[in-house]
Amino acid sequence: MMTSNGQLHKIQRMWKLRKKIYYRMLDTDAALTLGTALLVGIGAGFGAVIFRRLIESIHQFSFSDVPSFLGLDFPLHLLLMPALGGLVVGPLVYYYAREAKGHGVPEVMEALELRGGIIRPRVVLIKALASSVCIGTGGSVGREGPIAQIGSAIGSVVGQVLKLPKERIRTLVACGAAGGVAATFNAPIAGAIFALEVLLRRFGSLYFGAVVISAVTADVIAHYFEGDQRAFLVPDYSLISGWELLFYTLLGLLSAAGGVIFYRLLYYSEDAWARLRFPEPLKPVLGGIILGMVGIYTFQLDGVPRIFGVGYSTIEEALSGNMMLEMALALLVLKLFSTTLTLGSGGSGGIFAPSLFMGAMLGCGYGHLVHSLFPGFTAPAGAYALVGMAAFFSGAAHAPITAVFILFEMTGQYEIIMPLMITSVISTLISRGFSRDSIYTLKLKRRGVVLQQDQHDIDLMQGIFAGEAMNRYPETVTMDMPLDHLMEEFARTHYQALPVVDAQKRLNGIVNIRSMDQLQVQEGLDEKTVSDIADILDLPSVHSNDPLWMVLRHLEEHGGGCVPVIKSDKDPKLLGVLRRIDIIRAYNKVITRKASQQHQEEMLTLRHLNQAGLMQVQISKKSPLVGMKVRELELGEDSLLVSIRRRNKLRVVRGDTVLQAEDQVMIFAEHPRESQLRERLNGNNIVPEGSSETIPVKHREVVIPSGKGASGMLVKDLNLPENCVLVRILRGEEVILPRGNTRLQGEDRVEIVGHEEQLLQAESCLAA
Repeated sequence: MMTSNGQLHKIQRMWKLRKKIYYRMLDTDAALTLGTALLVGIGAGFGAVIFRRLIESIHQFSFSDVPSFLGLDFPLHLLLMPALGGLVVGPLVYYYAREAKGHGVPEVMEALELRGGIIRPRVVLIKALASSVCIGTGGSVGREGPIAQIGSAIGSVVGQVLKLPKERIRTLVACGAAGGVAATFNAPIAGAIFALEVLLRRFGSLYFGAVVISAVTADVIAHYFEGDQRAFLVPDYSLISGWELLFYTLLGLLSAAGGVIFYRLLYYSEDAWARLRFPEPLKPVLGGIILGMVGIYTFQLDGVPRIFGVGYSTIEEALSGNMMLEMALALLVLKLFSTTLTLGSGGSGGIFAPSLFMGAMLGCGYGHLVHSLFPGFTAPAGAYALVGMAAFFSGAAHAPITAVFILFEMTGQYEIIMPLMITSVISTLISRGFSRDSIYTLKLKRRGVVLQQDQHDIDLMQGIFAGEAMNRYPETVTMDMPLDHLMEEFARTHYQALPVVDAQKRLNGIVNIRSMDQLQVQEGLDEKTVSDIADILDLPSVHSNDPLWMVLRHLEEHGGGCVPVIKSDKDPKLLGVLRRIDIIRAYNKVITRKASQQHQEEMLTLRHLNQAGLMQVQISKKSPLVGMKVRELELGEDSLLVSIRRRNKLRVVRGDTVLQAEDQVMIFAEHPRESQLRERLNGNNIVPEGSSETIPVKHREVVIPSGKGASGMLVKDLNLPENCVLVRILRGEEVILPRGNTRLQGEDRVEIVGHEEQLLQAESCLAA
């Protein structure tokens, strides 16, 4: 019995030691990051397997089970199935998760740049269902974008559940995308490179390790369920002659042009469908009908609707050299139309597989041509199809490293790696010459989000636009205004430049005080008008949706005192004016917005605390806290110092606020206990007997009525109950952190926390 008890005691000691070591390992940033990356990789791996099985099941159901059950003639169901798929996808995306529309990767990039990687959990389900239905019923899109977004959403959800900082959530989002791509295409290295090159746009060692672990983990899971086989079975190709590199270079040029045409047509299609007056949830149905017609046409060509779905079998046929020149070029055009149609009308799917398809067709057709002209020192058409796949994707996505690695892993063709790299790099460089934006970043730019190359965080000045910062009621002059009157305007406004408009408020030019001074010295002002000195050529102007960095660039390049904001290039109606003072105000505004967003996140966290309460603590004269700054306190992660009441005046807490004797501090804690606070605050006399009480906290939002209640009052003059705290002011779309000299306005929405009974009294004080 003693031996048994001794063994039990030994096991308990070993278990405690194991737990101690385990938690100590979790304390390190690297271990936590890599551990969560492993978890995300598992989720992404299973997600990719389920997503792939779902596509196969829906395809089988749509093109085999349903036609045989309904007795449909063969061509008829090619028209019907894409439309039925659109009938499911349209409402699903429109009503439940609109970010699931389209090809997915730009939405992930937007979440990384603007929301710290926060993606709604429902995106996992909605994107998986919408994309699998779209692809399974014939949508001319791929799996890469959806699985990248699904994996990213899984990573984001893991980070949110574990309450990780946003920087770690960003890393997990990239890990999810890497795992999804790796498991889908049996390409772990390419999955990791995709996450680093396209999403994070940096190659730090910790990020690299995390995404590699996630990608390899997801790939292992996919191998277990799907087997270890490459996406394409390709004959062995190699570089026949050094002269052949010239032909590959020309293929890179053609692929760059093809990639640019592809994504410009894609967004032209989106704009055209957006202008179409038709119910938004039903647009994919209309697109599906048109796609079905194209499918019937391709079926009549050779008995296979080749533009439906991802088209891997058709790609493999081109890689084997069995695709004829005329068929390859025809499928290139038809696939371009079908993909832009599917995505433009509201379908859900990726652009990677269509890019590979079009690149293979372009390369195959080009390969047939050069091989027929120079058979002695050129490879077969299949080699050019393989290289064209990487080059076309590089031209569209500006991601040559990803293109090279993913094609290498999908085909296993190492011998042709040199043409693959050269052509991909050339295609990327030429494509960037056409446009600095890729197929991914252009979608963000159209939404007003401009990403800088090799930049970790989006510039703060890109978070606010010209239309938001401009002066909407600018001082203007007309062309026929005499110059002596103009001089009076300059003296009255103290501006260095003024916009010149006509009777319809259309911008005609800008007049600068320097031109006025020069004319006054040379010729005088008699009988002269604004038209004699106004600048009417090369006017620096912007649109209301342009970011402020563009305004700064205009001010630096032109040196003028103002930049007009016009409606459009075709309709130059003056909407407002931006000057340096407006930009400074906008910069201060965006800084405040960023701080208020952080404050809002803290408040949202506080609202979800269980059994939360406020505790009032009076600091005694002998307390070691006297003279300390708030930032130096160590209250613990479950407590927050909310306010300080000093001589019956409520003070807003800041990090550099110095505590004084007799201060009454309000502490918001999940489990407020007097003894624990004494220990954390490290002072036995901090909380006198009877001075601490626990108050169940409630939250309430009060609208300040115009001209009544607290409208026009300063925060410091509010007569709020003792245990109520004003935590935030919402003014329109602006979030304001309350300070003592903040003046409340009518229609302000203020948030207060405190005891329920006192909240009623506070509401009466604010709104009565």
